[in-house]
Amino acid sequence: MQRLGPIALIFHALFVAFIMAPLLMVIAVSFTDKGYLSLPTDGLSLRWFYAILDNPDFISAFWVSVWLGLLSASIAVAMAVPAALAIARRKFPGRDAISAFLLSPLMIPHLVLGVAFLQFYSKIGMGGSFAGLTAAHVVLVMPYALRLALASATGLPQDAEQAAMTLGASKFTVFRRITLPLILPGVAGGWILSFITSFDELTMSVFVASPATQTLPVRMYHHIAQTIDPLIASVSTVLIVLTFLLMLVLDRLYGLDKIFVGKG
Repeated sequence: MQRLGPIALIFHALFVAFIMAPLLMVIAVSFTDKGYLSLPTDGLSLRWFYAILDNPDFISAFWVSVWLGLLSASIAVAMAVPAALAIARRKFPGRDAISAFLLSPLMIPHLVLGVAFLQFYSKIGMGGSFAGLTAAHVVLVMPYALRLALASATGLPQDAEQAAMTLGASKFTVFRRITLPLILPGVAGGWILSFITSFDELTMSVFVASPATQTLPVRMYHHIAQTIDPLIASVSTVLIVLTFLLMLVLDRLYGLDKIFVGKG
């Protein structure tokens, strides 16, 4: 393997520093002892981390975002897998149109989706409900799950599946024991990407969520609109640490290259 030269290493280090600088700044600000955003600070304090515990709205909004992300990502993957297998393996009239339709939320601005869902839910009486919020997020994250599942299913050899069926295995057994394990990296990557997208969604959720179903990004947005203090920085730091720990666990248990790249 050819080693990188000093210029490439310097460029790589500068690029990583450029990417990490905003995160490090947020983490540094969260440890301030001031009542306002301050860096540098005269002293370090956990004051604004304790303040999270004194704000139950942030904690409840966090759990709403978690459950919303888990539910919407799971529903999206459950719909994306059969759709990807049908699009990748079958030739039928309107296949390209169906594929474009399922991927179309990627092309629509989230602001437009938010206004559309607001108008639609107000007509059918689902405004502000958790079910309506979940359905909106499923529509939003479905393309991410479909694209990765479709990438795994395209060109997938069917020899093992046909051999299993000739030996008497049912279609469900073939799917569970052969097809699903073969496309699992794409399915897992699609689920994780869908969860992250749902958890981080703000623009559309502002229109769809109600005070009882506020997600964490919406709660942070409303807090910033009222006041600017290091509390938002401390919440962001907690999210950064949780994300890092989640990625570390996934890498140890399964491998990020298998999930996001599909390497065996």
